[in-house]
Amino acid sequence: MKSIIHQVPYHSQWESADLVPDILDGTVLAADDPLWARSGAASPEEYEYWSWRLCGMACLRMALEFWWGVSPAPVALAEECLAAGAYVRHPDGRLDGLIHVPFAAYVHERWGLAAEARSPLPAEELPALLEAGRLAMLSVHPSIRTLDPQPPHTGGHLVLAVGAGPEELLIHNPSGFPDGSQSFARVPWGDLGRFYAGRGIVLGPYPA
Repeated sequence: MKSIIHQVPYHSQWESADLVPDILDGTVLAADDPLWARSGAASPEEYEYWSWRLCGMACLRMALEFWWGVSPAPVALAEECLAAGAYVRHPDGRLDGLIHVPFAAYVHERWGLAAEARSPLPAEELPALLEAGRLAMLSVHPSIRTLDPQPPHTGGHLVLAVGAGPEELLIHNPSGFPDGSQSFARVPWGDLGRFYAGRGIVLGPYPA
């Protein structure tokens, strides 16, 4: 397998990427992120609510900036996805999603990208997809940021596959740490299965 790396810009799901460790361990509230207004949220409280749920929007922003040169505000994207049925918000505040099939339809209709919800999406297919010029949003456990030896389950968080080589997959992780697990984070193929739920969304421009 030859190595392929797409030079995709990185976005965290929090506006201050350097604060991710402190937000995750609770020493800083997301609402206190000094850059919260960049998210498109109307208030720090709205940002607090959405920021924990924006991994898919961060992945979409990366793809849109890579191919189209645009980086829409993540909360604005989330509200569009809510209207498209890719999220379902309950009266008690619970949020279902990101729901892959309606999200893929939204990406196609709104942004003109080919988007295919794949379940299963075998890890073995990822190198060929990347070599063909695609990117893939993958459902993984969030502890992939530290390569936790015993994650409690697979899935629950979205990362963007941006490269691959004989030994590893390269991902942009919206909730990664700034010590090396945010952009072009290396996940050895032998470790990926502990975190990866075997499903995702394949993105790419349509052929000219």
